[in-house]
Amino acid sequence: MADKHKDITSKTGAEVRETNSSADVAAFLNKARAMTPAKAPDGARGRLVFALDATMSRQPTWDVACKLQGEMFRAAGDVGGLDIQLVYFRGFNECRAGKWASDASALANMMTRIDCRGGQTQIGRVLSHVRTETGKKPVQALVYVGDAMEENVDHLCAVAGELGLLKVPVFLFQEGRDPIAEQAFREIARLTGGAFCRFDPGSAAQLKDLLSAVAVYAAGGMKALEKLSGKAGGSARLMIEQMGGR
Repeated sequence: MADKHKDITSKTGAEVRETNSSADVAAFLNKARAMTPAKAPDGARGRLVFALDATMSRQPTWDVACKLQGEMFRAAGDVGGLDIQLVYFRGFNECRAGKWASDASALANMMTRIDCRGGQTQIGRVLSHVRTETGKKPVQALVYVGDAMEENVDHLCAVAGELGLLKVPVFLFQEGRDPIAEQAFREIARLTGGAFCRFDPGSAAQLKDLLSAVAVYAAGGMKALEKLSGKAGGSARLMIEQMGGR
């Protein structure tokens, strides 16, 4: 697995904040309303970075998380027009980015081969990586799933602010209720025009729909999201309503 991913050159860190299962989902959708993603050039495919904290604290819920994230990949694959890059960090200073890919099954399989290892968070490296990628070619969104934040929050916020200027919204999903992580995640979401939501078994079904909706929107914009809502309804339809039909 490791040899198929390039190491991300480091930089910075960041921090943010919360709600409760259904209230968090509502807040997430409210934020999505204001999302104005960087547009891909005419005829180009949308690009979404999916980043994971793969440190040891996430091991107990890793299988559940992989299943939900796999659903997002499949939903995006059904729409087409979206390339996803899987990024993860774990262990001692290990932060890796896979190749941009559109094959949903390959991405899901790739994720299942990642195992959790002890180490500290490297959110700053993830944000800096997305900033660099956006400089090469627009990235429509960053989805991040994690449970902790062990970095300098001011450094993280500085890079998050740059992503906001580049119109790259960050959608952060928090496992657990660590208050430091929550505060940092909320602030990153605010600075980038993204959203924060809890990621726990109690909201698993809703979060699966939200992850799918974010991916579909990044791939095909509002028309693709409307098509998804016609099939699945639920969170996708609510997201359209919250986004004001744009």
